[in-house]
Amino acid sequence: MAEFGFNEHHQNEAINYMRFARSKRIIRLKTIDSCFEDLKDSRLVEETFTVDEVRDMLDGLQLVVRGEVETELINTAHTNVLLLRQLFSQAEKFYLRLQTDISELENRELLEQVAEFENTEFKNPNKTNQEISKPKLAPLNEGGVSELLNKEISRLQEENNKLKGRLRTLETQAMGALDEKTRAERALKDLQKMATHSQEITSLEDTVAALQEDYQKSLSVNAASQRDLQDNLVSAKHDLLRVQEQLSLAEKELDRKFQQTSAYRNMKEILTKKNEQIKDIRKRLSNSNVSILDTSLMNEPFASHNKTQNGG
Repeated sequence: MAEFGFNEHHQNEAINYMRFARSKRIIRLKTIDSCFEDLKDSRLVEETFTVDEVRDMLDGLQLVVRGEVETELINTAHTNVLLLRQLFSQAEKFYLRLQTDISELENRELLEQVAEFENTEFKNPNKTNQEISKPKLAPLNEGGVSELLNKEISRLQEENNKLKGRLRTLETQAMGALDEKTRAERALKDLQKMATHSQEITSLEDTVAALQEDYQKSLSVNAASQRDLQDNLVSAKHDLLRVQEQLSLAEKELDRKFQQTSAYRNMKEILTKKNEQIKDIRKRLSNSNVSILDTSLMNEPFASHNKTQNGG
């Protein structure tokens, strides 16, 4: 199978598998032939058969042949899986990953080449027996491809160690960068807080300046109002004094005019007479009160003597 790119070792392995598959196929074909022979020996003993009997024999033969073929197909599939398991296990020991292309299994051209190779290899019985008598080749553990694979694995491991060291260095640098980032974020937050405080202070300063300006305006307005009030108060005091003076003059003028009227003079004369009469009455009352007091003092012993007799 040089046209498939196999080396001698792999070609011998393929021949051994084809020999195994060929032997299993021959055994299964012999089993199917025996099924027909058993049918002939056990059932075909009469000269004539009805349609039902023929159908019954063919159905039974079909079941037997179907079972044999199905068993062989299942066994072949499982055998192929075991073969792949061996190949994959060997490949995994060398850290290889084999891939399969299922579509190539139905490649008619390749299948014809395999059939031609099988016919060529197993056409000579002596060659077949000679191949059977050959000892099995030991797996390649030392030298050749194995040595190259071991060198490649060593190189990859060394490179992997270097990459791990570099990764640790990068991780250290990343942690340092992360710490720097954290410190920078903290500093930025502090600056933002300071900026916020500065903005608040500026806002407070603006507010204080506005309040001071309003206060100055209020003071100016209050001073002007106070001056106006003082001026108004002075003017009001002057007006009040002027009005009081005018009232005083008016009262004096009224008194003067009233005293000049005849009614005032008559009333004054009447008041004078009344005052004189009151004085005279008071004088009389004063004299009468003295007389009454003297009479009461003279009658007091007599009253006491009467009270004593009445009491006895």
